[in-house]
Amino acid sequence: MFPQVDETFTGTVVDVAPFGSFVEHPDGTHGLLHGETVEVGTTLDVRVLHSDPVKQRYSLARA
Repeated sequence: MFPQVDETFTGTVVDVAPFGSFVEHPDGTHGLLHGETVEVGTTLDVRVLHSDPVKQRYSLARA
């Protein structure tokens, strides 16, 4: 199931870009932790801020 708004989960940073870090959800999808560059492999507790299942995108904040 695609992550829902306000869902919290523990995920691992799998990629970093100049605009943020991509965190892997337990279902295997990746969401963007905007504005934070965190080392790949770091485990974080995050919360889903916005979810767009049509575009298969979601944004995250630290929980």
